[in-house]
Amino acid sequence: MEGRYYERLNHYRSLWVLVFFDLPTETRAERKIASKFRKNLLEDGFAMFQFSIYMRFCSSRENAAVHQKRVRNLLPEKGKVGVMQITDKQFGMMELFYGKKVVEKEPPPQQLELF
Repeated sequence: MEGRYYERLNHYRSLWVLVFFDLPTETRAERKIASKFRKNLLEDGFAMFQFSIYMRFCSSRENAAVHQKRVRNLLPEKGKVGVMQITDKQFGMMELFYGKKVVEKEPPPQQLELF
């Protein structure tokens, strides 16, 4: 019973940080800035969910705050960037559709956590 309680509690403590962005890409310089922003997200452990939506699993609010601060430090001069945190439980309730066919969710990527 105790293990089930901890597992359930963990779904509410662990978070997903989602980064949404719309960056200008009309000039070569703007495309380079947008590519660098994406590359920096990948280097910080984010994975592409959609072309301009990246996500990262975080084991706690404190860990999520660290990565949210890193995103804030990467912000380009132009464009829009939004960051949202949702619980693992909320993320697990997401339904994904491709066309009209329901697609099974892939398991989230494993994150290595070192203490």
